[in-house]
Amino acid sequence: MTLSRRRTAALAVAAVILGGVSGCGGSGGGQDKQGDGGGQGPSTFSVALTEPDHLTPGNTSSSYSIKVLDTVFDTPVYIDADGKPQMRAAESVTSTDQKVWTIKIKPGQKFSNGEPVTAESFADAWNATAYGPNGWTNNYYFENIEGYDALNPESGTPSTDKMSGLNVVDPNTLKVALTGPFSQFPITLAYIAFAPMPKAAFKDLKAYDQAPIGNGPFMLDGAWQHNQKIAVKKSPEYAGDRKAQSDGVEFKIYASRDTAYTDLRADKVDLLTTIPPASSSEAKKLFGDRFVAMAGGTMDYLGFPMFDKRFANADLHKAISMAIDRQAIVDAVYNGAFKPMASLVAPLVPGYREDACGETCTYDPAKAKQLFDQAGGFSGTLNLYFSNADPSYEQWMTAVANQLKQNLGIQDIKFRKIPASDYLTTLREHKEDGPYRQNWVMDYPSPQNYLEFMWGNNNKMGWENKEFNDLIKQANEAPSVEASLPLYQKAEDLALAEMPLIPLWNWQDQSGHSTRIDNVQITPYSDNLDTITVKQK
Repeated sequence: MTLSRRRTAALAVAAVILGGVSGCGGSGGGQDKQGDGGGQGPSTFSVALTEPDHLTPGNTSSSYSIKVLDTVFDTPVYIDADGKPQMRAAESVTSTDQKVWTIKIKPGQKFSNGEPVTAESFADAWNATAYGPNGWTNNYYFENIEGYDALNPESGTPSTDKMSGLNVVDPNTLKVALTGPFSQFPITLAYIAFAPMPKAAFKDLKAYDQAPIGNGPFMLDGAWQHNQKIAVKKSPEYAGDRKAQSDGVEFKIYASRDTAYTDLRADKVDLLTTIPPASSSEAKKLFGDRFVAMAGGTMDYLGFPMFDKRFANADLHKAISMAIDRQAIVDAVYNGAFKPMASLVAPLVPGYREDACGETCTYDPAKAKQLFDQAGGFSGTLNLYFSNADPSYEQWMTAVANQLKQNLGIQDIKFRKIPASDYLTTLREHKEDGPYRQNWVMDYPSPQNYLEFMWGNNNKMGWENKEFNDLIKQANEAPSVEASLPLYQKAEDLALAEMPLIPLWNWQDQSGHSTRIDNVQITPYSDNLDTITVKQK
């Protein structure tokens, strides 16, 4: 099964996990709210967040949004701390041929408005996401389901709004027919795009995006106050396995994570899941065992606009890669907290190879200049693109620019700093005319999630390679996850040979929390905010 990534579907490149957070309105996280009678108020806590783009599960790939949605929705499957898929809203996910899958939904579940969660709730949500005219971000996740093409015709209006591959057998059974065998399918069901939606959502999808009704342990508490806060409270209807251990969470929206870190130090916010790397040494001393660092699934890359013939030569890509001192940038910008990478997938992912890239990802200015000259050099202005979501992006782009000037002799380099809200659109529409910062936040631990969604058809680089796509198809159709890994690795080797996207470094997720909260159980796959308790005075 190869996902074709149609033009109507937006390629999701999730933004960095809490890339930036800045001052906001709302009450501080340093004390409990008091009840009218002056007694102990609700046990709520606060989490630093960047403004989400959407709150409809099928219409966002932003980690900012997902942080909220993870509290409001239960997906069929979740990924445990060991990276293994486990059942959540689903009771079982089975198949005899890896092409037709049966999903049994746990009975007795309800949405926060009291509606029952059924197989139809999942089918309705998936059809809405896959329906091309909706233009939802996660559309392409459903390309491997039979009937997707009818919802996304090359031209004209779709003849239907339902995929033929979704069959609601009974209230608790959903059969899913794929276009081909896909061993990774149960893992994909952990991604937020596969969450259910109630019938009430379809009365006004625009309103639903501002106040989603989910089947998770929390529900929206009041309106989404844009650029200020999003509050959730314990859902009285929740019947799942992860009961909320607090009364609610206030997501305080910031525009700078440095400001969020300042608030964390001052007990004005209770949890910050990405402490600025430059502050990591201080945070370790300040927070002690309330500071946690772990390898993450987020990778940073430098991409090339392959649709621009000036960037067609693979030797130019390799020259730029070898001219970049990854370790020096990681040390200077990220205080040594991140790990330079020579692989296209993160270390958490099965099939990861530490040195897949070989010498091409090794800093070697002399070899870089040789390859650069061999490629014919570069004339004109080299524009470097990045978003304004975080100050560190400009810092490391500045370092890259200086190294390209010094090691390759490219003197005319200019920055193109794009508003975060417009950046992904700029890349999706191929409006960039120079190398650009791109990152990927893992949706689920599979090499397919990185390789196919970033290098497959209709990717942001405009790179095309039939052999790569054929290998991905073979890997997807392998009889098991284990059997798929050598095939994914061969595909990775092909991508690295041409390097339309240069791997740079892997993020280390660094979190800190206040003394007010306990039972913080963050993993690379979830913040698990439902487990957090608030200490009573």
